[in-house]
Amino acid sequence: MNEINLTEKKKVFNFCEPYIIAELGSNHNGDMNLAKELIIKAKEAGADCVKFQSWSKESIFSRKTYEDNYFVADDYRERNDFTLEQIVEEYSISESELLEMKKFADEVGIDCTSTPFSKNEADFLIEKMNSPFIKVASMDLNNYPFLEYLANKGKPIILSTGLSELHEIDKAIRTVENTGNKEIVILHCVSIYPPNDTDVNLNNISTLQSLYPNYPIGFSDHTLGFSIPLAAVAKGVCLIEKHFTLDKNMPGWDHKVSATKDELALIANESKRIVKALGSFRISCVEDDVRKNSFRRSIVTTRNLKEGDVIEEKDLDFKRPGTGIEPGMLKTVIGRTVKVDLKNDMLISFSDLI
Repeated sequence: MNEINLTEKKKVFNFCEPYIIAELGSNHNGDMNLAKELIIKAKEAGADCVKFQSWSKESIFSRKTYEDNYFVADDYRERNDFTLEQIVEEYSISESELLEMKKFADEVGIDCTSTPFSKNEADFLIEKMNSPFIKVASMDLNNYPFLEYLANKGKPIILSTGLSELHEIDKAIRTVENTGNKEIVILHCVSIYPPNDTDVNLNNISTLQSLYPNYPIGFSDHTLGFSIPLAAVAKGVCLIEKHFTLDKNMPGWDHKVSATKDELALIANESKRIVKALGSFRISCVEDDVRKNSFRRSIVTTRNLKEGDVIEEKDLDFKRPGTGIEPGMLKTVIGRTVKVDLKNDMLISFSDLI
């Protein structure tokens, strides 16, 4: 299994304790004090990394989108007190703010990165912010020229696969590989906020594990609550990415589908339990002999037997503890001669028989 060292703290590979990314995105709402609070709470909840999104009004939408003034997020579809361009500008994070957040995250003790939406943003993240990896948003999985540019940065690449068919996922992986970059994490993802449970298709995780056995497979989650990401951990994912908020009722694009501190803490803590419980693929008994014998049965007498009696099947039964002759040895006991008197309901040993 390929291991990818996303940071100095943690390597990721399938069926291990997952690397947990608290996706802050734009949930800071343009307020860096709120961003710092999110970083603190994500760390307290047990996340390994906080991630922003590096976009500006120039790099995310074309002029046509602003002219159409189409709001993707449900929170804003019925709003007419500001334009899409205004809210994008307000909720973006600047380079200086990102550097401030990276410094603050370092002080808190949590990894910090961001998703680039342009070449310039990628350059900044690698050269100035020293991001440990590059996360590619689902919207850019088929942006093969951009993928090639990112892969040439020499950092691990995390690919979200939402919006994509298998042939597009495969082409994206080959595009990265063709640069010589083999440090890839593939994230199963459904880019609906939130998706119906029937659309999540966690079995795709197993499909990706089978198709790409050399790469760790993770899960970028947009479901409500914590059940689905924990189920993904049971499928062996190496990484969980989950939107994070302090309050689901805040105005903003992603707050409603984001995990609270309590939910993220539950994901982080229960993931550890799940991984421990998954254990080995090798079937072996973990109970010790004392416990096994206390539950298992032995051959016992059903009546008083005298020296010289020949044992018949009706003379025998099976009861706890399992410290005597095992039930599977029944046929070797039937027909044997008793060489000492045996009382009813007593365990038999081979030393009692001829």
